[in-house]
Amino acid sequence: MAPVRPRGSRSRRVSLPGVAELLRPAAQGPAAAETQRQASGRQRHSQKITVYLSIGELLALERARLALRTYGIPVDRGRIVREALAVLLADLDAEGDKSLVARRLRDEGLTG
Repeated sequence: MAPVRPRGSRSRRVSLPGVAELLRPAAQGPAAAETQRQASGRQRHSQKITVYLSIGELLALERARLALRTYGIPVDRGRIVREALAVLLADLDAEGDKSLVARRLRDEGLTG
């Protein structure tokens, strides 16, 4: 039988950003657009989100992981997602409403 943790030994509370962080502009002038976003990589993360994927999206993510592995880049799915997010957010900072993510979401809104 697994040992029982004393009650309250590990807090499940999450530290949330303040209002100022949540409401700050996405880009802070030309200097922010020039800096390249970096994915956080393999480290312990203090924040967590849950994302639901269709089976097709999950299979595509796994295929991407396996493809990267064949190129000598062994990464996990979380790292791929964080890197893709960094790329899309950098594009959004640089291109604004002309960015790939803005165009795709705008087009989806028109058809979906």
